[in-house]
Amino acid sequence: MMVCEWKSFSTDSETYTKETFEETVGDEFEAVMFKDNENIPCYIWTVNFVIIVKKYSKVLNDISFEKIPRNPVCE
Repeated sequence: MMVCEWKSFSTDSETYTKETFEETVGDEFEAVMFKDNENIPCYIWTVNFVIIVKKYSKVLNDISFEKIPRNPVCE
């Protein structure tokens, strides 16, 4: 499900509000996508990036962000 309004989410170590997310990635939020009934998004779109949200621990509920440029310039 893709939504254009921020929905705060939490891991075991952090709660991500719109403000903390934007500060963490250094860009402005635009949209978010959740799969099925997951509480943590799988993709987040910002003005300049698509952020892939990766779960990196099977024991703890923890994530990392991979930033991919939305509109790369090819010369």
